[in-house]
Amino acid sequence: MYLKEKKCRVIEDYKSPYTEPLIITKGEIITIGEKDSEWTGWIWCTNKSGKTRWVPENYLEIEGKLGKMKQDYNATELSVKVGEELIIEKEEAEWFWVVNQQGKYGWVPIRNVQIIKK
Repeated sequence: MYLKEKKCRVIEDYKSPYTEPLIITKGEIITIGEKDSEWTGWIWCTNKSGKTRWVPENYLEIEGKLGKMKQDYNATELSVKVGEELIIEKEEAEWFWVVNQQGKYGWVPIRNVQIIKK
């Protein structure tokens, strides 16, 4: 779903547990781990460098314990505070890919934000 210029406001703080971004490119082969029990549609994956992160199941062609990326993917999760306004760029499995007012991009849980009606 493409949500260009749709805005939301943070209604509950979210702190990313990850300090380093993980970028996976289209065609890259990754190892498939467990599915997330809290967030439907996300799979724990490991790239060729040994870094692990959640990846949307929709972004993968899965064969056994290996997955091939169907598109580029940035696993950055954005830490946000109540009251911040964000611009939503896309939605995937109960998360929004957003940009904040400082120009930083990342994923935030949809349940932590509220759409701003125009």
